[in-house]
Amino acid sequence: MGEIIQPQRMFLWSMAVIYLAAFVSLYVQIPGLYGNEGLLPARWQLRYSGKSLWEQLLSSPSLLWFGPQLGVDTHTAMELLCLVGAALSFAATLVESLRDSVVFFCLWALYLSMYQVGQVFLYFQWDNLLLETGFLCILVAPLTLLRGSRGVREHDRVTFWLIRWLLFRLMFASGVVKLTSRCPTWWGLTALTYHYETQCIPTPLAWFAHQLPVWWQKLSVLGTFVIEIAVPLLFFSPQRRLRIGAFYLQVLLQVLIILTGNYNFFNLLTLALCLSLLDDQHVSFWLRKADKISNNDSRLCSWLCYLLELAVWSLLIFGSVICFDLKLDSTKNSITSRTAFTYHQFNQFLQKVTIPSIWIGVLSLTWEMVTAMFRCACVSGFLKRFWGTLQWSVFAAATAAMFTISLVPYSYIEYDSHGRLWPGVRRAYDLVDRFQLVNSYGLFRRMTGVSGRPEVVIEGSNDAVSWTEIEFMYKPGNLSAPPAVVTPHQPRLDWQMWFAALGDQTQAPWFTSLMYRLLQGKKDVIELIQTDVSQYPFHREPPAYLRAHRYRYWFTEPKADGSYPERWWRRVYDEEFYPTVHLGNTFLETMLTQYGLKDKSPPLHMPNTTVAKGVRWVRSHLRGVPAPILIWTLIACSATLCLLHGLQSSNKHSERTAVTHKAAMTDHTANAPDSSPDTGGKSDEEEEEEEDEDEDGDGGDCEDEVEYCEGEEKDPVGEDKEEEEDEEEDGIETEEILEKRKL
Repeated sequence: MGEIIQPQRMFLWSMAVIYLAAFVSLYVQIPGLYGNEGLLPARWQLRYSGKSLWEQLLSSPSLLWFGPQLGVDTHTAMELLCLVGAALSFAATLVESLRDSVVFFCLWALYLSMYQVGQVFLYFQWDNLLLETGFLCILVAPLTLLRGSRGVREHDRVTFWLIRWLLFRLMFASGVVKLTSRCPTWWGLTALTYHYETQCIPTPLAWFAHQLPVWWQKLSVLGTFVIEIAVPLLFFSPQRRLRIGAFYLQVLLQVLIILTGNYNFFNLLTLALCLSLLDDQHVSFWLRKADKISNNDSRLCSWLCYLLELAVWSLLIFGSVICFDLKLDSTKNSITSRTAFTYHQFNQFLQKVTIPSIWIGVLSLTWEMVTAMFRCACVSGFLKRFWGTLQWSVFAAATAAMFTISLVPYSYIEYDSHGRLWPGVRRAYDLVDRFQLVNSYGLFRRMTGVSGRPEVVIEGSNDAVSWTEIEFMYKPGNLSAPPAVVTPHQPRLDWQMWFAALGDQTQAPWFTSLMYRLLQGKKDVIELIQTDVSQYPFHREPPAYLRAHRYRYWFTEPKADGSYPERWWRRVYDEEFYPTVHLGNTFLETMLTQYGLKDKSPPLHMPNTTVAKGVRWVRSHLRGVPAPILIWTLIACSATLCLLHGLQSSNKHSERTAVTHKAAMTDHTANAPDSSPDTGGKSDEEEEEEEDEDEDGDGGDCEDEVEYCEGEEKDPVGEDKEEEEDEEEDGIETEEILEKRKL
């Protein structure tokens, strides 16, 4: 694989943006979810039992334990940590030197602190994925703040390989679990005929995707299996064009999911992981710099590579035709398909491929380690070589350790392979499990809502006679309201309402807390339902009675004349989900006591410190702003500032190039080699370059970092000679500079 400097920089910037979205999205929901009067107060998770601070951190690693030292309660501490995380990530999107291991460690620790007390509202696979990816960023990012330089490190490809391995585990497991779950819709290739209308929060485009013919939906399922099961094996191909082809297929799948569903930052995070499949050469192609790249491959080698690529893609197509019995139906102008293998055959395939896939990972990682070690050995200068080798040893050991413990959750996809793991690996995994360093994945394991999308609708009343539906901002409810677009924000209450509808109310204890808080008229909880409280039907006075019913929802169909219907949804009544309750109701009080949702003791009064005042001041200015608008405003500001900085750097580079060219032409026509005695043997070009370096402060932060670092590697001997030259020999130094310019 070629150099990965640019993909690595793009990945770290993307991670800063994703952290920003995650922290801001969580921040706006903290009062309603985890406040002292929220659905599941976070202070219940932090029990101060008299243990030392260190023991508390070991039992539950969270920075929230430091809240009393800062003079704030748990709710305020959560808001403070989210604000710090949002500020750090926003700064990292703007300043490259802040995309540093120390900064990413802080971001990971902050999000882990939220995760420890997040309970059911924060236990999603994308939260686990963000924590795992965020920890890998600590290994991938440079130590700029401590080392003071962003030069190329020889072990970068080793640590960046872990991102590719995580992408492989995520995609391969997500494809495999769809078939190992024995879900009839996945096996019958009909899952997408239900998916668009039954997913948690569909987008308006989901309605149109749902209207596609069944044969196309079945082909889409087939394509999903190919992209998630077969294509990930190409991530470790030694042929770069195969990896790039796999990259574009993964991007295609993620973009289609983003267009048809609101999955917060998850798909953006997956796209960031896909950057691990690229190299500098392909990024240069995107930037229209392909003419600067020389191709030294022989013609025979190029033809062999093309034949290999053709064979691989042909094999994928042929395998898809055989495994899914693809046939062209000319009478209906469609393509028929069906699953042509059994569960037993697929299980045998999984047994044969799981362990070999691990060995493929071992070989790929070994190759990256050996290559990096060789590069370290080729560095000139004993101290540089020693320091590079020391760094390689540390990061190679860390990479090997992360890869080893990741085998435990990865092997969950096949029982026999998991049992063959060395017990020491499982013990090591158990030691770090609380830190969410590695996790198991498997998205859309089973397709829900085959008989209609279940949806819980809450109704309120003041007289128990006339009832008013309480409409949520994002989840389906109003039949005429179009589906929302909220990516990358995740409305966590709306998501849990979707899960609650799949079972009964006893499987969602938090729902009782929701009914209780709405009867009390708690504003923080109401804002989870409607950011603009005036849109809440009982904003003037809390309802005296509440109840909940379950309905079955379906997308509407186009009219016979092809025109669009007036409504997006149609529904039928299913059953009662939660009985009619009021404050003091026996059933409600019993449920609150049974689930431990009543405060046994009031929250401790915390001093009105400066930190607490500052947190409340920020909340007062952001209250009422919809989360998607807030997130996209910050991302747009960050992207705009980065673009302006890039244009400014590009203009400086162009001016510098023009001055260099003009100086070179002037020196070329000069008669005397010492025509610039006043500069002490240095040209105007060199003085200007030194001034630019002084202005930048850090040479690695400029637009030309790649070329600058590559130049250092290509001519280390020339640098040593220049350091040894005597500054008094001005004439000889000037002649050498002119000779270099002529070349």
